[in-house]
Amino acid sequence: MRLYPKGYGGQRRDPEQVKRDGWHEQRMLAVSLDDPRLTWPERELVRQLGDKLYGPLPAVREVRHG
Repeated sequence: MRLYPKGYGGQRRDPEQVKRDGWHEQRMLAVSLDDPRLTWPERELVRQLGDKLYGPLPAVREVRHG
């Protein structure tokens, strides 16, 4: 007898596995600009694609202490 509904409980997938499965099964790509596997030109390309599809990122404000 199961103590939880189907689809709940059990093992959670690693976030990288979720991204990998999304790419293989749904042709969707999830990538962070901070991913150390990307080179600078690849980061710039990802940023440009994000800007084109979703608009530019908000400006990052510098936080000053003191």
